[in-house]
Amino acid sequence: MTEPKQQKLGPRVQMSPHALLAGSFVALIAAGTILLCLPWAHLPARVGLIDALFTATSAVCVTGLIVVDTGRDFTPAGQAIIMVLIQAGGLGVMTFAALAFQVLGRRMSLASMAAVQDALFQREAATEFGHTFKHILAATFAIELLGAMMLFGFLNSGGAPGASVFSAAFHAISAFCNAGFSLNTESLIKWRGMHGAMAVFSLLIVLGGLGHTVLVELARRAVLLVKNRGRSPVTRLSLNSRVVLTASGALILAGAILILISGQTPAEGTVVEKVSGAVFQSVTARTAGFNSVNIGALPGAALFALIGLMFVGGSPGSCAGGVKTTTTAIWLARVRASLRGEARVHLFDRQISDDLVARAGLLVSLAVLWNAAGLFLLLITEARTHAGTFLELLFEQISAFGTVGLSTGVTARLSTPGRLWIILTMFVGRTGPLTLAIWMVSGRGSRVQYPKGTVMIG
Repeated sequence: MTEPKQQKLGPRVQMSPHALLAGSFVALIAAGTILLCLPWAHLPARVGLIDALFTATSAVCVTGLIVVDTGRDFTPAGQAIIMVLIQAGGLGVMTFAALAFQVLGRRMSLASMAAVQDALFQREAATEFGHTFKHILAATFAIELLGAMMLFGFLNSGGAPGASVFSAAFHAISAFCNAGFSLNTESLIKWRGMHGAMAVFSLLIVLGGLGHTVLVELARRAVLLVKNRGRSPVTRLSLNSRVVLTASGALILAGAILILISGQTPAEGTVVEKVSGAVFQSVTARTAGFNSVNIGALPGAALFALIGLMFVGGSPGSCAGGVKTTTTAIWLARVRASLRGEARVHLFDRQISDDLVARAGLLVSLAVLWNAAGLFLLLITEARTHAGTFLELLFEQISAFGTVGLSTGVTARLSTPGRLWIILTMFVGRTGPLTLAIWMVSGRGSRVQYPKGTVMIG
């Protein structure tokens, strides 16, 4: 009885989650590039094709690296296009990650590509997608609206109301999506003395980097606390949320301490200014890309500390890039277990499966290899132009891979091959870790077993 209905529907197009994610980002980048190339989007002779492609990729991949000045070289219409690209890129990766990992989390024991495709593209998943997307959309717009209102109150200097509203909205979206784009030539340096505004920026960046599942869990916990008036016991947070929150807090604190020890600018600031500046730079280095100090003037030790923060990035299912806090936590837990001679890896009071430990190690290894290859290529392409030193090019490479957007000033000086490589790195850094994670969960490994062998090490 059902055969005729199935024939009327026609063959269902099969598309892997990896192709869907990459294809959607490519289409968005292409559309953004075309729009930013239009005459009314930029000032005459200020933005070329490569510049538009670089800006569109940076916006969609919520990176923040720029080769032209966003506030001076683009018209208000062009700036609005960049803001929309940032919003679409941030929402896109959050939605895809939340849906994919929610589906895959239920099917871990059945892990097969066919099951994942069926789950993602059948009617049942379409309903789930709509429900998930509505939650993400509501949470995102609510946080960004509140952030824009607070920034408007702090940053409104009595100028044109329309410009102030647009600036507040642009920076709130850029902060929550961890994009790092600013309408100011020197990012947030001129506002670093406004501690209230910097606190809002920090809060938006942290919330955008925690991930949808953690935000939902925290919101539900807050509602429960309000309902119980803080008297009734509340269930403990999930292991994922505990790892994300602990790792995020530890990285912010460690980063701030390292920056303070290493030195920062301005050196003549008060203790409060130095501490607040170090904390903010530690927060934003985790993929947001704003800067309240001159990055190019920081000492080498501070740049090296920022490179470590950028490599780790934010948390799964968020707007942030990098190898992610949970991956790093599992990798470090594996190192600790090996040093102690323990057979199993533990985080808090839970044992981590060997499969998950192996995936975390693979993700870190591939990230290291990609960035090593990228640094090697940049050293070749920028040898003639002397665009930057070894450390500055390494900083640029990791910033692009972690979709951070911080720069020592090298970006605008890159050669065309160097810019094209950074464009590819931003795309891989944005889509690669998530695609790799889905592939590792859903793919079927080889069942072939080889004889055991031994190799000397050490």
